Amino acid sequence: MTFYIYTLGCKVNTYESEVMQEKMLEHGFTYSKENPTIIIVNTCTVTNVADHKSIDMVYRFRKKHENAILVVCGCASENREHIYGNYGIDILLGNKDKSKIVDLIQEFIKTKKPIVELNQTRELPFEDMKVKQFTTHTRAFLKIQDGCNNFCSYCIIPHVRGVQRCKDFQLALDEIKELSKYHKEIVFTGIHTGSYESNGYDLTDLIHEASKIPDLKRIRISSIEVTEITDKFLKEFKENPKICPHFHIPLQAGSDEILKKMKRKYNLSFFENTIKKIREICPRVSITTDIIVGHPYETQELFQKTVDFSKKIEFSKIHVFPFSKRNGTIAAAMTNQVNDVLKKQRSKELCKLSEELEICYAKKFIGQTVEVLIEKENDVSSGLTDNYLRVQVAKRIPNNTMVPLKIVGIDGKTLIGEEVKETVSN
Repeated sequence: MTFYIYTLGCKVNTYESEVMQEKMLEHGFTYSKENPTIIIVNTCTVTNVADHKSIDMVYRFRKKHENAILVVCGCASENREHIYGNYGIDILLGNKDKSKIVDLIQEFIKTKKPIVELNQTRELPFEDMKVKQFTTHTRAFLKIQDGCNNFCSYCIIPHVRGVQRCKDFQLALDEIKELSKYHKEIVFTGIHTGSYESNGYDLTDLIHEASKIPDLKRIRISSIEVTEITDKFLKEFKENPKICPHFHIPLQAGSDEILKKMKRKYNLSFFENTIKKIREICPRVSITTDIIVGHPYETQELFQKTVDFSKKIEFSKIHVFPFSKRNGTIAAAMTNQVNDVLKKQRSKELCKLSEELEICYAKKFIGQTVEVLIEKENDVSSGLTDNYLRVQVAKRIPNNTMVPLKIVGIDGKTLIGEEVKETVSN
């Protein structure tokens, strides 16, 4: 039988889809995008847009492949079971038991009875999963953590992902060693990655031990809260050349007033001081962020504070999200909701600023030689620097090759590189 997996949302979902794909292949199923007899949709519910995309893809797959076994899993199905029940889904899962995908499919094939396995509690254990080798990305993702206990006012994810829980420290190291046989860079990811803790070890400890693996050249953190950038973490960053100088640190709002409404655990002064500490260690570091526009009580004056603070920090990229009213969250019940027209206008303005900041940051590296991990092999190959700049070079270079390139220009937001006369590592 053939199968296809469609993934929406974050790097955690990407990792979990990779786990499901690897298990399907190990049990004799064949991957086929064109003619699948089994379709797995791994959904996302972080915003209304993500919800609509997830539902739309389920509808499209069911309409196009009427006789296929349709499996739907992930955050959206966990959050909106009442909607997904109308789409002729054969197996409906939440965020639990994705690692048992083969058993569930085989059970359905045998009984022909629909299966619904959704979480009824936040008190979930960490579901151990393992990927031997990523086939969808040159850089490997490693899920070290799941769940969240923060309950920010706007966020539905703690409700659908459960409590904070983490991968066993030794199991994480074992998986890193396995992945390092095939991947030079590993991205540590989770729902709340910086909260990692296992058997007395924290995220910094895991990074430190993983760095001892010779084949592993880069360690990247998918996202980290500013409150989790401790002195211990900063010391490791200063002393450990394998940590990528790129940190995605969600700001969410550039005013203390809205941060309080969001129930975030820091103020602007703390955020700014932490960024200064990072840049004192590594001036070329890339700091990217998430910002929500149009949160309840956000006036034009408060939005302008966000714009001004973003300019002051000089982010290298801003991921802009219009506030999404998620039923069950504190913010959904707040008065002073911002209308959609204003949210759209403010989003557009902040996106424009993000593009300006991104180009400004990238241009600083023109004339410099940088090391690029090639991810797209073609007549014009491209890849990423350790500080997350996209670079292309007019030469076919094998994927997963780290190559020094001299930056000679920029096309849009992509840097143009030329090979330098140095040894290429394979």
